[in-house]
Amino acid sequence: MQDIKKIYRTIMDDHFPEEMKISFGDQTLIYRKRTWKIFDEDRGEVVEKGLRYGENPGQEAALYELVNGNLVLGDCKFIEPGLSLVSGIDEEGMLQSGKHPGKINLTDIDNGLNILKFLTKKPAAVIMKHNNPSGVAYGESLADAYERANFADRIAAFGGCLVLNRTVDKTTAELISQNYLEVVAAPEYEEGTVEILKHRKNLRIIRINRMDKLEQYTKLRFVDFKSLIDGGIIVQQSPLNSILRKEDFKPAKAIFRGKEYRIKRLPTEKEYEDFLFGWSVEQGVTSNSVLFVKNGVTVGIGTGEQDRVGVAEIAVFKAYTKYADALCFKQYGIPYKTLEKEIAEGKRDLDLKLAIDEKVKRDRGNLIGSVMISDAFFPFRDGVDVGIKEGITGIVHPGGSERDFESIEACNEADPPVTMVFTGQRAFKH
Repeated sequence: MQDIKKIYRTIMDDHFPEEMKISFGDQTLIYRKRTWKIFDEDRGEVVEKGLRYGENPGQEAALYELVNGNLVLGDCKFIEPGLSLVSGIDEEGMLQSGKHPGKINLTDIDNGLNILKFLTKKPAAVIMKHNNPSGVAYGESLADAYERANFADRIAAFGGCLVLNRTVDKTTAELISQNYLEVVAAPEYEEGTVEILKHRKNLRIIRINRMDKLEQYTKLRFVDFKSLIDGGIIVQQSPLNSILRKEDFKPAKAIFRGKEYRIKRLPTEKEYEDFLFGWSVEQGVTSNSVLFVKNGVTVGIGTGEQDRVGVAEIAVFKAYTKYADALCFKQYGIPYKTLEKEIAEGKRDLDLKLAIDEKVKRDRGNLIGSVMISDAFFPFRDGVDVGIKEGITGIVHPGGSERDFESIEACNEADPPVTMVFTGQRAFKH
């Protein structure tokens, strides 16, 4: 059998052309392949290459940057050349390359930016794992944002991709260096911070140009391609998020069999802040998805489930699990699973675990006072009931279900009443 570890280090030759052209009728977009000159330890020499491999080792892959063409279809003018973010990363932007990046490294950065483009008003951190956020947080400082995002799901953050929206300072760099990450991406790095981060020799430290203009990307569409197994292609416009301020939400109401149902309690300012934060994060989460958000940080993220009540339950389970781990690590400096193992081995007292479990149960996984965000409507009230049971105070979803009235009733019946708003748009991402 071949060296299994070696397949993850191997740089694949790719046979994709240096230039790619895509024609839409009489309009043509021109793309140029991106490569980097990086020293490869296995070969013992500098290698000029693009992506190490694709989704998995054994898949050839290439990254292309849009360099020419201004596509206009109908009333839609798509993004123009000269606005590259991830596809524009050059050798100067790779402050430490670690090794040639793979596809997932770059798509993680890209989806992190897809979330951060809505979160520009405060220091914010997104930790990505397999193209989904494991933790997202605002902070009073960048270090605070990173710390909160990390402890939102410390388990999944291991080996993740951190994307930040402010210049990395020494306090933040010191915190980052305590943990294992694959990638750190930020608009800039203060003097001395790269040296701190370089203690992790394989960490990819990347500077992203144009992040100071990231907010403008909220209004730009790109051409979104989906390839089929028969070689066919589905092409669509990228989505635009229309919920950018609290006034864009609409208090929930529905009519069923001639009767009007309205939400009893309107949101507070704090709830509106978490609604906006949560709906922004939702733009980068794989569907079906349900999120819980509290005080500008994700508490539980459920992704990729086939039914809505199921994904709500997954988000709750993850909230409880991650909260227990965070409490354990803060108190004893070890993961919760390690605590369980050491108790089983007689190395620690069972009372330590029981105390954590009791607090997790009492705090309901830190879900009390959180808000619930869903990328599509709730077809039945069972999904809504999952959140209400855990002590949420508000719900965001698109609305439009035949049974919206049931969800509104569930919120009004809660003690105290739970507020609900509609977005009027779905946020599926597959």
